[in-house]
Amino acid sequence: MRSIKMGLLLVCSLFISVVYSMEMPKMKEIVRPVFPNHRLSMLEVGGIGDGIFDNTAAFERAMEQLEAEGGGRLEVPFGVWLTGPITFRSNVEMHLQLGALILFTPNLDAYPLVKTSFEGQTAFRCQSPISGRGLRNVAITGKGAINGSGDAWRPVKKMKVTEAHWKSLLQSGGGLADPGLWYPTDKALKGANAQWPSDLNEVEQVAYMNSMKDFLRPVMVSFIECSNVWLEGVLFENSPSWNIHPLMCTNVLVEGITVRNPHYAQNGDGLDLESCKNVWVLNSTFDVGDDAICLKSGKDEEGRKRGMPTEQVWVEGCRVFSGHGGFVVGSEMSGGVRDVVVKNCQFIGTDIGLRFKSTRGRGGVVERVWVDGVSMFNIKREAFLFNLYYGQKAPMDGSKEPMTYMASEETPVFKDIYVTNVISNSSERPLLFNGLPEMPISGIRITNSSFSSRLPSYLSESQDVEMENVAFLVEDGPALLFHQVERVAMHRMNLQSKAETAIEIKGDRSKKIQLDGLDVP
Repeated sequence: MRSIKMGLLLVCSLFISVVYSMEMPKMKEIVRPVFPNHRLSMLEVGGIGDGIFDNTAAFERAMEQLEAEGGGRLEVPFGVWLTGPITFRSNVEMHLQLGALILFTPNLDAYPLVKTSFEGQTAFRCQSPISGRGLRNVAITGKGAINGSGDAWRPVKKMKVTEAHWKSLLQSGGGLADPGLWYPTDKALKGANAQWPSDLNEVEQVAYMNSMKDFLRPVMVSFIECSNVWLEGVLFENSPSWNIHPLMCTNVLVEGITVRNPHYAQNGDGLDLESCKNVWVLNSTFDVGDDAICLKSGKDEEGRKRGMPTEQVWVEGCRVFSGHGGFVVGSEMSGGVRDVVVKNCQFIGTDIGLRFKSTRGRGGVVERVWVDGVSMFNIKREAFLFNLYYGQKAPMDGSKEPMTYMASEETPVFKDIYVTNVISNSSERPLLFNGLPEMPISGIRITNSSFSSRLPSYLSESQDVEMENVAFLVEDGPALLFHQVERVAMHRMNLQSKAETAIEIKGDRSKKIQLDGLDVP
């Protein structure tokens, strides 16, 4: 082990650039879709918003009538509109007036199995409460709310809830897949314990899955291969699985929405953009049970064959409370992610702030990501994370992984990511970079930022890392731990820790670390 002792305050005067300057990507402006000047109220098609009447047929009549007339606005008035799945048509804006609540039925028999996509791969799932495929010009707007009755679907882990909550779940029915995992229905429990044979044809698969279909939770809002998608103003909450999932869509505008799920919601993501192009996410709030704003592009071989990256994404003015990650890329990113801007966001109480994750087998390239202006407070784990061992145990604290893997099309690549103007107050760890020996994380530039934390930053299997005017205030241990890193340049750093050693360097492949004129060969 090699270490550099620098005291409590370190100021660098020599700067050696190892990362080429990267200009912020230019984004295509997205215009809100325009709809025909025709209005249709749910009251006109026999709907009743009393929270009791089943409006499934009324919503379908409304969609059919608007489609026949070339589109328009479906007005959902004040009230509680109980319903089964709603299938959108092109050129339809569903507008929820103030006080309107669309409540999806907890009767799971209302959601038939359909062929769709789940976690980046083709799969059978229950029909989404809101869905549309191959549409043009669709919108959900207004000041109302949409509730997916997710508690009727979701499993719950004992460790995530109080003892009183756990007891109430056990008393409500369902069953345990193991002592700490409860499922709400017998069909869901059967699915959790099933072997899921892979040698069945499609008809046999559907027959087999129907007996346990409650296990196959849908995303709440599913738009697939649609263009000009607009979500504005509405509260989306309590989804069975992911909340909002645009898949292979172009021109997506999300502005001023609120997305909520209980903190214990399994797979309770907020917004998952998968293989989408030209996306703006503006001034929205997320308080969810899993990742909040997440970019994906398919999983493993199927994602690579699809070959549709998520690209040209602008995220600005968003706020995240509970969530596994504030802004997230992966882990299903096999088609790539590129040309992304995240500006002026807040993460308050989130598990991880900036979260980049993948694993061997995915492939795909994540590149040209620009983060400018994120304030974070009370981050439970890392403020800024790269984890290329997602779902596995990553080597830490100087342990050496054998160089037994060769880079291939299955190797994920993360490169050229610029982070500036980030303030993180109170996290477990500021930076945690766990790259792969055969494909280190590369081209990371962090500038004009400040991090306070309990533990030090840890960078492993990373190269071409540049930091300028960055402060680290660490309570326990040195400020920076480097393991198998190459070509690191630091300029005007402020490193404060209680340890005598400000920087520790480990690994026989660590080299070309440059700091204030001191070059560690």
